[in-house]
Amino acid sequence: MVKDHSLALLTEEAHRCMKCGNCQAVCPIYKTVQNEMGVARGKIHLAQLIFNKDQKALNRNMQRLFELCLNCMACSENCPCGVQADQIILAARAFLVRELGLPAGKRFAMQILSHPLYAQLAAGTLCKAQGLFFKKVPGGMKARFPLPVSGLDFRRVLPPLAAVPFLKQAPECLQVSPSRLRVAFFAGCVTNFIYPGVGTAMLELMQSHQIEVVVPPQQHCCGTPLLIHGDRETARQMARSHIDIFSQISDLDAIVTVCGTCGEAFTRYYPELLQDSPAEYENARQLAAKTCDVSQFFSSLAPLDRQKLKPLQLKVTYHSPCHLTRGMRVKEQAIELIKQIPGVEFVPLREAERCCGGAGSFSLTHYELSRQILQQKINNIAASQADAVVTGCGACRMQIADGLAQQNMPVKILHTVELLASALQGNQ
Repeated sequence: MVKDHSLALLTEEAHRCMKCGNCQAVCPIYKTVQNEMGVARGKIHLAQLIFNKDQKALNRNMQRLFELCLNCMACSENCPCGVQADQIILAARAFLVRELGLPAGKRFAMQILSHPLYAQLAAGTLCKAQGLFFKKVPGGMKARFPLPVSGLDFRRVLPPLAAVPFLKQAPECLQVSPSRLRVAFFAGCVTNFIYPGVGTAMLELMQSHQIEVVVPPQQHCCGTPLLIHGDRETARQMARSHIDIFSQISDLDAIVTVCGTCGEAFTRYYPELLQDSPAEYENARQLAAKTCDVSQFFSSLAPLDRQKLKPLQLKVTYHSPCHLTRGMRVKEQAIELIKQIPGVEFVPLREAERCCGGAGSFSLTHYELSRQILQQKINNIAASQADAVVTGCGACRMQIADGLAQQNMPVKILHTVELLASALQGNQ
């Protein structure tokens, strides 16, 4: 793992880049903008200037150039030299934030995400006011008038905020008797504030399989948005908070997530962020070893009971989220679960692992570019002729749902656990 506090390691990693251009073939940004600064090779060159503290490179324009990255990790996965370009880019962002700070808008957004109370108050206020600013349309809602954020223009279709967040309605402990396993559930912001039905479906699946679930009410944002935008110190504080919360839960067989980004935070980033504290690092490492995506959980730890599933007459395809597929190395498990549902016809999605262009806030700050990247995904979904597209990431779901709505495509989009819960209930 590249560490942004070690200039020697960063410089050495950057020098390993042979400038071969393989990253051009897989970078969604480059394929769209056709500009060298949009690809990993170009950013690695700029990162070297930053790490050398070239004063001409330490400016807001450079920060904006480094924003042109989806953190999809396709460049690192396909680099013949094994260069961790995604980590170099994250380190460069963190270096720029230390030198220049975050732009005002991002700083405000990150402050809200980093304080659980602020996030709850903001979500509650926006939920009550969303009817004033947005109107209902098929598939979600659209802005009534221009709003000062590029991703909230008239075209974009957004899901409504949940009237009651998942953590406000979920039991602190879902007890079953007898209990086969005991797990903790990390919901994540998108499930909590936008798609609480995903959390409910997860609990239904667990209960049907005799799994006891602890849902810590103190949990909050995983911190990955702050880490990705360069606020490494605040991300470290958030990692420390979650390690403390989940370490206090006794007799855990697993920590289960329903979002690849959140799962990657626990399995990949928390140990790295806390490595300077031996005790915290050891706790983070132990929790990382127990953390798994829900599709991993029902594929290995508690295999799905097919006898509980009722037939669903659906043609289904699957979009592979970047942070789940490349970050957590979870690729086939969700597809295997989908194929176990009676009546479901699974259709492979062309370029299933290609980024949809959402990348969290990227689709808000760079909406037009994000839409152009998304278009290929929508074309591939249309070509599949599927009735439903399933994914394991709430942010991807929001992005793809917008694209489907823009083109009036009558295709359902579901989280993997929602499809499985529908099969439990026999709901089409």
